[in-house]
Amino acid sequence: MKTAALLNLETPPVLDGAAQAKAQGLRYVSDQTPGFTRRKHGKHVLFFDTKGEHIRDEAVITRIRKLAIPPAYKNVWICPHANGHMQATGLDARRRKQYRYHGDWRALREASKFSHILAFGEFLPKLREITHEHMSQRGLTRDKVLATVVTLLEKTLIRVGNDEYAKTNKSYGLTTLHHKHVDVEGHTIRFRFRGKSGKEWNLKLADRRIARVVKACADIEGQELFKYVDDNGTVRDVTSGDVNAYLQAVTGEPFTAKDFRTWTGTVLAAMALQDYAHYDSEAQAKKNVVAAIEHVAKKLGNTPTVCRKSYIHPQIIDAYLDGSLIAQISRDIDASMQANYAQLTSEEILVLAFLKQRLHENAI
Repeated sequence: MKTAALLNLETPPVLDGAAQAKAQGLRYVSDQTPGFTRRKHGKHVLFFDTKGEHIRDEAVITRIRKLAIPPAYKNVWICPHANGHMQATGLDARRRKQYRYHGDWRALREASKFSHILAFGEFLPKLREITHEHMSQRGLTRDKVLATVVTLLEKTLIRVGNDEYAKTNKSYGLTTLHHKHVDVEGHTIRFRFRGKSGKEWNLKLADRRIARVVKACADIEGQELFKYVDDNGTVRDVTSGDVNAYLQAVTGEPFTAKDFRTWTGTVLAAMALQDYAHYDSEAQAKKNVVAAIEHVAKKLGNTPTVCRKSYIHPQIIDAYLDGSLIAQISRDIDASMQANYAQLTSEEILVLAFLKQRLHENAI
């Protein structure tokens, strides 16, 4: 990436899946095309090619076995090409499609999780201004209710929610909460519900503006909590798709609800590592990283493994381990930076400045 593009936060061209795969030396494939299959034969599993011929090539068999496709999977499709971006698919016991990807493709997708978090942090002050303005609208307009949900995403770190999880697992997020999950008393909102992975949420938030909107939504009949009234006077439930569409409409960027958790996880990790500014060995430094990640995971309601992999920018941990993080996030914030990012906390400003500098150095 060119330095100027990074400093100006210009958006690089978005490559489609096929182009991304090609750039990695991979072949973009689909499980709708013919693939290898497997069949149980006594105590063994045999593999067959696209012509139905028994595969005997040990290299091919080894590649397939390394995919570790669970024996219980049904309708298994296996990619005929060793460099296919997707190596296998199958249906689990609940008839959900599961995927096995090429290692290089997984690495690419992992890196892309964090590729736009700097741009997200840069836009966050403006986004907060917009949501504040939208929450001032009269009635339960779409923008007002969605701005409220977005603000709650930030303040509570509750996931946005998924209809399938709510129906199948009875686990909830903001957009799938029911009336029974929330109590409003004056300016205080109490959330009690079971979230993803069985995590029990029980948290309290004091905010007059949010409480007013939540109370108004709760006064409307219907099981779902968050609703808005469209231009025709029809009451509509808020979905996670609505939230992401709102974010992309007001920012002009492909941001999603998950970016709030990634941004906050990154900031929390940097601040947690400040408490471990001094260490005597690499082993101690790694223990400190584990402790910091556990702290962030508890805040986000994730396992430490998922937290490190998906919600903490890897540059935070890399910089801590190479000894450069603490000095960069412990400095004073100059007046111009404070003025430019007035809607950010001091911790957020320091982390944003660190990421800009770190990614700039890596791009040179």
